Amino acid sequence: MDYMNKLPLKKRAQILGLLVEGTSLRATSRLADCSINTVTKLLVDVGTACAEYQDKALRNLPCKRVQVDEIWSFVYSKQKNVPDGMEGQAGDVWTWTAICADTKLVPSFLVGGRDGGYAMDFITDLASRMASRIQLTSDGHKAYLEAVESAFGRDVDYAQLIKIYGAAPEGQRRYSPAQCVGTQVAHVSGGPAMQHVSTSYVERQNLTMRMSMRRFTRLTNGFSKKVENHAHAVALHFMYYNFGRIHKSLRITPAMAAGVSDHVWSLEEIAALP
Repeated sequence: MDYMNKLPLKKRAQILGLLVEGTSLRATSRLADCSINTVTKLLVDVGTACAEYQDKALRNLPCKRVQVDEIWSFVYSKQKNVPDGMEGQAGDVWTWTAICADTKLVPSFLVGGRDGGYAMDFITDLASRMASRIQLTSDGHKAYLEAVESAFGRDVDYAQLIKIYGAAPEGQRRYSPAQCVGTQVAHVSGGPAMQHVSTSYVERQNLTMRMSMRRFTRLTNGFSKKVENHAHAVALHFMYYNFGRIHKSLRITPAMAAGVSDHVWSLEEIAALP
């Protein structure tokens, strides 16, 4: 941590400000006039502190309607190009996210695979943070079914919004997602209000992630080289999103809307967390 003592707080805040606005590590090092090693070390230290702080602070939350989803990215290389001996350290990486439809707070997130084990860990963590019964909406990913039943039991109003996709526009499959041609609502448990069965907010959060983190940009060379650094960047992103960024529709931060914070966090405060 010696370098942290030598690096002025204002400079640390400048570096974090660039990172949370989607600037790559190398571009940040050029703009902040410091070495890329300094930027990386700051990301690791602050990312670790952000994850620990949110784990403690985001408890007993007043959420009523929660949406969950997973967003794809990759580390080191695309899955088909993972070198021998790097299985589990490279390739596809999924970030599980939850968002409160009312406060826009992200109470839980997890970086890992897309199998049932990660679904169980993610939903169990989400359930542990809620103060009362919630209405939950997910996509049609089957891993959610067992995870929600195990974590919530009957104490949840749960439905899945299953989207039906057609083919992507001809000649644009590399750049454009498949077109959604319809949806189906599947009632799973409890008594969810059908008018609130939606994944719109969490999907918009996915766009915010891709715009705010260089590592999530499609068709880029700014991808993460280590899954640990990828997780640190995600923790920093959500710390800034929850506590330091005023939500346009709320006019306060999500953490303030949820009663978790009483002020807008500055980048200096986030930089001082470690």
